[in-house]
Amino acid sequence: MGQPANDLPHSHAHHEHAGESLVAAAARALTTAGEQWTAMRESVFAELAQHERPVSAYDIADNLSAARGKRVAPNSVYRILDVFVANNLALRVESANAYLANTHPGCAHDCIFLVCDECGEAAHIDDEDVSRSVRAIAAARQFKAERPVLEIRGLCRSCT
Repeated sequence: MGQPANDLPHSHAHHEHAGESLVAAAARALTTAGEQWTAMRESVFAELAQHERPVSAYDIADNLSAARGKRVAPNSVYRILDVFVANNLALRVESANAYLANTHPGCAHDCIFLVCDECGEAAHIDDEDVSRSVRAIAAARQFKAERPVLEIRGLCRSCT
């Protein structure tokens, strides 16, 4: 998704999806990007989409294994999650090595998270001013920002 270092993803209003609508939107976004939407990818995305907090590939694999009655390898889940992140279907919380479903699949934007150290909640923030500043700092140092990720660790409102 190589955008120039000083360009932001397009500005637009997001249509937030949930449930079956989210899974269908993810399928459309992935196939539009030229990738296949397989039964396993659908299962991984549907499981990911059920979680409000970041979830690990191991948790997804364990839950799918239990639901299917046969083992799902975490490595397979990681590969699928990598495809999802590359195509903006999922967001990776780097510090937790965990993932969230993008509720507006296919929309390109930088990852800005407020991560609670107590409960694990990770609120995804779309803030074009912050994104523009981060990309400008990178560009000023002749660095091409491909996928900026900013995580602010602390305590959420419920945990303070």
